[in-house]
Amino acid sequence: MIVLVEMYVSLLPVILAGILNMVWVKSPFINSLKKPMDNGKILRDGKRLFGDNKTWKGFVGMIVLTIISAVIWGLACELMSLTRHNYLYRNYDNTLIYNLIIGFFLGLAYAVFELPNSFLKRRIDITPGKAIGGAKGVFFIFLDQADSIFGCVLVLSFVYEMSFIFYLLYVCVGAITHIVLNMLLYFLRLRKNMF
Repeated sequence: MIVLVEMYVSLLPVILAGILNMVWVKSPFINSLKKPMDNGKILRDGKRLFGDNKTWKGFVGMIVLTIISAVIWGLACELMSLTRHNYLYRNYDNTLIYNLIIGFFLGLAYAVFELPNSFLKRRIDITPGKAIGGAKGVFFIFLDQADSIFGCVLVLSFVYEMSFIFYLLYVCVGAITHIVLNMLLYFLRLRKNMF
């Protein structure tokens, strides 16, 4: 049970940033960044590179919000004596500079690791922001929730040594958490689709 708690304690900045980024993307601020990352590029197969849902606003927002969340969570961990339960601080001190750096890389990994999934879904004609049925649909629901977690846990593995099995378990826990949070965000009308 303590391992599960430590998993959440360690990646809480990313979880918070992901929620805040949903709000940020829907906000009216800096809409000049609300442009598709692929700039509408159509590849030789006649399909978009990523689609309209992958915007610079979301990409930059995820990085900035994860940096802010990591700094605030680092302070909170000190105040609540959670530092020893945070994998980010097992081998590195909980400092402002470290939290700025680790927040940047966690946010970047989250945003970058979503892109291959979007690329793949455009290749097989899944409409951006939509789910499909059947076994393929279940696979993509899991992949949609796990893609960014693969990246975040990979970053974590550079500062906290973990086995491959632990890495996969962490990704599964993160994906399940992501599914539950997406359902919550859908019911709060912060997401158009549940998955």
